[in-house]
Amino acid sequence: MKKNCEVYLFGQVLGTHSFLLRDGFLRPDEYSEISQQYFLPGGETGTAATVLDALGTSVRMDGTWIGTQVGPMLRAFYADKNVDLSPLRFVDDDPGVMDYVVIAGLVRSPMGRFQTLFATGRRWWSVPREEDIAGCKVAAVDPYFGDESLLAAEFCTRHGIPYVTIDCPHDSPLHHGAAVNVVSHECSDEVYAGMAPETVVALLKEETDGLTILTQGGGEMLYARKGGPIQRMKSFAVEVKSTLGAGDTFKAGCVYALLHGMSDDDMVRFASACSAVAISRFPLPLNPPRLEEVQRLIKTGRID
Repeated sequence: MKKNCEVYLFGQVLGTHSFLLRDGFLRPDEYSEISQQYFLPGGETGTAATVLDALGTSVRMDGTWIGTQVGPMLRAFYADKNVDLSPLRFVDDDPGVMDYVVIAGLVRSPMGRFQTLFATGRRWWSVPREEDIAGCKVAAVDPYFGDESLLAAEFCTRHGIPYVTIDCPHDSPLHHGAAVNVVSHECSDEVYAGMAPETVVALLKEETDGLTILTQGGGEMLYARKGGPIQRMKSFAVEVKSTLGAGDTFKAGCVYALLHGMSDDDMVRFASACSAVAISRFPLPLNPPRLEEVQRLIKTGRID
């Protein structure tokens, strides 16, 4: 009998090669010095699992197939953490999905082969299993895996498990059924090019009974529910070391807030504080935000 976890996550679980540069971002034809580099768990779901564990939450995750280069690192990293990897499929004929991220403070550039992977037409992720989801209290379902993402959301709905999703447009079934949809400004700029943030939120909020949140990097966050006014909240001001994982950490903060029954205002504030703590250090997987740090930032405006 599988032990129940509080949270189920479905989405991208990667091996991330991260490079923090010493003297600003890459410039054409100029040398750049690497200050720090790591190979650690990444992806929207992998990062969220790391953050939720650090906040004291038990997690089960599924999604991307895990290959021969990613697998040993992933197992070693989560060996002492309350993260159940049993749903993941480990394969022995592929190195696994990885990305490469160059970082300098507020600026980062991710590289990978995702377009090539998706263009193959072959599935390189798991089909979610109902037994992995049933018994969990809250879930997060990322939208990138098509019918499998929809199936995970269907299982959540069937068992009355509220879920958080990200970057879903107003006409997406995932958005319609989500308890929370966190939309980044990158997604909004691409899907709703030329539209004001307020217009985007007004469109999104009327297509779901859940909470819609629009994040804008270090700018003001907008959030609202169907029939209600658009609320605004400023981000926390911190010294930025790396923005890698900021959005994934915000999502994890929403999952934690949903699990603990926070109000909309408290959820946005808590998720924003989680993200602020995350961007103040590098690398995030080795220094995830702790609950006491997040609470201190909310209370005092300071991390230390």
